[in-house]
Amino acid sequence: MTPKARRSQQDRRRSSREDLKIPVDYSAVDAFFSEFTTNVNEGGMFIATENPSPLGTEVALEFRLPGLELPVNVSGRVAWISDGKGESPVGIGIEFHELAPEVRSTINDLVRGLRHK
Repeated sequence: MTPKARRSQQDRRRSSREDLKIPVDYSAVDAFFSEFTTNVNEGGMFIATENPSPLGTEVALEFRLPGLELPVNVSGRVAWISDGKGESPVGIGIEFHELAPEVRSTINDLVRGLRHK
């Protein structure tokens, strides 16, 4: 990814992201994957994967956040793909469709906490 493309990707984000490595299970087009997210915010997450789904692919995700008893289940779409040539590893950027208010609040609290470490 070129520096200009990276800046435009960051500009499109509505919320800043912080590093948070958590396991995430997701399905896309009748395939199931278990990978790790390397960062997350209320708008989406980046999933490091050697098998990126195509742009626009709808995905169903399940992951656990510290502070929540139950796993988070949310849908989203592949909004961007990293080829690993820039700062990001090979993987996909997922944009969430809708987050429950409790999940949104937990993610925001986590991101704020990570920013102050």
